[in-house]
Amino acid sequence: MTRRTEWPVSATDQHAGPGHGSTAGYMAGSEDEHEPEAGAGTGRGTGSGAGFGEGAGRRDRSRTRSGGSPSSSRAEKGEPRDPAEQARNICLRLLTGTPRTRKQLADALRKREIPDEAAEEVLSRFEDVGLIDDAAFADAWVESRHHGRGLARRALVRELRTKGVDSAVIDEAVGQLDSEQEEATARELVARKLRSTRGLDRDKRLRRLAGMLARKGYGEGMALRVVRQALEEEGEDTEGLDEPF
Repeated sequence: MTRRTEWPVSATDQHAGPGHGSTAGYMAGSEDEHEPEAGAGTGRGTGSGAGFGEGAGRRDRSRTRSGGSPSSSRAEKGEPRDPAEQARNICLRLLTGTPRTRKQLADALRKREIPDEAAEEVLSRFEDVGLIDDAAFADAWVESRHHGRGLARRALVRELRTKGVDSAVIDEAVGQLDSEQEEATARELVARKLRSTRGLDRDKRLRRLAGMLARKGYGEGMALRVVRQALEEEGEDTEGLDEPF
């Protein structure tokens, strides 16, 4: 049955604001797919000896129930639903359990050939009710990726850019990490990795530890300083390690 596209503020919308640093606020239950009534035009019961018997009777009863309405005919013919309704259902499915940026959703709608006008209508509405919130997404991303993976600001900026977050929003999100906190995290990363490098010569240890920090977005100066101090604490001779690696 074809449903008119409406945008009431439902219970889902009223409670849809994403919590800071949490993905819970992004979750939304998707609506059921619109399908023709059971047995209508599906050819059910067309097995051996059934084409003119029970199966035909079911089709007749289905047509009687539907009354041959235009909406039923359109559903049976498989005609496309309203583009805005399609866009809304696509976004709800993508947002269920997983926060996404506006650009990620826009890209998904474009890939499914949703017209730009319908996509813009739906995305704007979702922003209005809080189902899309790039600022909350960026805050949660920074919190999760820094504390969970030890990523530095440089790496976090790069990741958020690939997800289409605005530069001003990114700057504000990564601004919650100061240099002291970033260096403390770098020291924790090196301390966890240090044991696995024992037995290697000093230069190899330096390259391996500093390379690990570089991949996580830490600058060369900070990486060298943190690794040198960690090696000194183990009694390594760090003379000459002031050179860039």
